[in-house]
Amino acid sequence: MTYDYDLFVIGGGSGGVRASRLAASLGKRVAIAEEYRFGGTCVIRGCVPKKLFVYASQFHEHFEDAVGYGWEVGKNTFNWKKLTAAKDKEIARLEGLYRQGLENNGVEIVESRAELIDAHTIRLTKTGRTVTAEKIVIATGGTPNPHAALPGHELCISSNEAFDLPELPRSILIAGGGYIAVEFANIFHGLGAHVTLIYRGKEILSRFDQDMRHGLHKAMTEKGIRIMLTDVIENISKTAEGGLMAKTKNGESMVVDSVMLALGRDPNTQGLGLEAAGVEINERGAIIVDKYSRTNVPNIYALGDVTDRVQLTPVAIHEAMCFIETEYKNNPTAPDHDVIATAVFSQPEIGTVGLSEEDAVKRHSELDIYRAEFRPMKTTISGRVEKTIMKLIVDAVSRKVLGAHILGHDAGEMVQLLGVALKAGVTKEDFDRTMAVHPTAAEEFVTMYKPSYSIKNAKRI
Repeated sequence: MTYDYDLFVIGGGSGGVRASRLAASLGKRVAIAEEYRFGGTCVIRGCVPKKLFVYASQFHEHFEDAVGYGWEVGKNTFNWKKLTAAKDKEIARLEGLYRQGLENNGVEIVESRAELIDAHTIRLTKTGRTVTAEKIVIATGGTPNPHAALPGHELCISSNEAFDLPELPRSILIAGGGYIAVEFANIFHGLGAHVTLIYRGKEILSRFDQDMRHGLHKAMTEKGIRIMLTDVIENISKTAEGGLMAKTKNGESMVVDSVMLALGRDPNTQGLGLEAAGVEINERGAIIVDKYSRTNVPNIYALGDVTDRVQLTPVAIHEAMCFIETEYKNNPTAPDHDVIATAVFSQPEIGTVGLSEEDAVKRHSELDIYRAEFRPMKTTISGRVEKTIMKLIVDAVSRKVLGAHILGHDAGEMVQLLGVALKAGVTKEDFDRTMAVHPTAAEEFVTMYKPSYSIKNAKRI
């Protein structure tokens, strides 16, 4: 059978764009459909604008620190509208680069929602036109969980809307304990809002190492962010003055300008026509794929957050590159989801790669834990009390480093390079024979010669 395209990609995020661009560069007839803007969650309403807002929110502390270093800092004010306008300009520039990359490689850009009719046929809803493709890639990403069971949820914002509020809220209640909730709590606080974080669990960032979780919690509360644990919002209503009243399960009531729900993200599979094409999904709505990102329908693949494997932009890009190797280069390549470095752009940052202490205990009978907590050099003159925590999890038998964790300035930058080392199977002795770069915070990783404590059969020694 002759098809209109060799490959049709649904979703213009990082994974979809990479797959379509690479396939087209190999001479394939490729089209990509996107109903909103190219760049996906990461570029348009995720990682990129978030990092820009993180930078903006840090300046008030920089101004305070400068005084200790001899600078005379005058009166300063913050302009929310100026920040959002600058953000919009940068996002537009990046989207243009994504489009340019597609066009330069000969990818046909379709600005429309695309839905499957069958395993090889796609309907473009904007025009009603149908097209066919030999292979189809679904890369529609994820979407914030609206928490529709919560009375008053329609009055709340998600991370999508947080970047485009008409005004900076004077006060905000953020529901959730994951990285999105924690990052936005720090952003809004740094920009001058009164912030309350409410989370049902016993501690924020449930999947991270305990030392990182406790250390960040302490740093956030010392800054003035209120963190309410083991509690949830029960209902939200409007006040006569135009604010929002939030009532919690534990009996607290508070009035705030805005309520943000950061209660997880769902695979974006609603209305894609998956059932018509015979594509199977799981109970969360995620597309089920094999190790090569292939669905149960042999010619249909899924990449990135829509599969609910590892929800990170670099992972989606990696999966796209593996798809190209497998399907168009006769080199079957399964994505490697093991030992992935990641960062939480809180203040201070968290950088982590490999196993947490809690997970390592479940998999290894003997562990050596190397831990350092110290006041970073930058704060000794500024007077800030913030601490840095660094931690290595080591298999006491093989001496392999199983995990590395950082709480502190530039943790994300440090953990990227540590990720290379752990991916290569570095041992503690490799760390020990590496010369330190002095004076840096990172040198602590190569000067922790004796374990802080050991663990044998899940018991600390």
